[in-house]
Amino acid sequence: MAAFGLLIIRLVIGLTFVGHGAQKLFGWFGGTGPSETGKWLESIGIRPAGTIWAVIAGVFELVGGLLFTVGWLTWLGAALIIVIMIDAIITVHGKNGYWAQNGGFEYNLVLIAVVLGVAFIGPGQYALFQP
Repeated sequence: MAAFGLLIIRLVIGLTFVGHGAQKLFGWFGGTGPSETGKWLESIGIRPAGTIWAVIAGVFELVGGLLFTVGWLTWLGAALIIVIMIDAIITVHGKNGYWAQNGGFEYNLVLIAVVLGVAFIGPGQYALFQP
């Protein structure tokens, strides 16, 4: 049952990050694409070249999510996700305190804990590639 639990965690979190990456990179799933995401990043002080940072974030989310989902190089997928979540805490949520209801970093920290935990445990037997 532990392997099935790890699969559920990998699918939900990994595919969510794939979706977020696709929003930034391609404008899919209601996303704004790299140009508009870049403008938003610049509006919150991430300069210069917000579009470049939007593409980098999108690649980290898409690739990290894919690796995490399939359970191949799970540690690398987790690391890419963790970098994005730390960045979100530093640039957006940290100033709002802990609780998500106040725009805080609670959810980001939960995601970091989950992907880090899976990276330490391993992807489970239902991974595309076994370590």
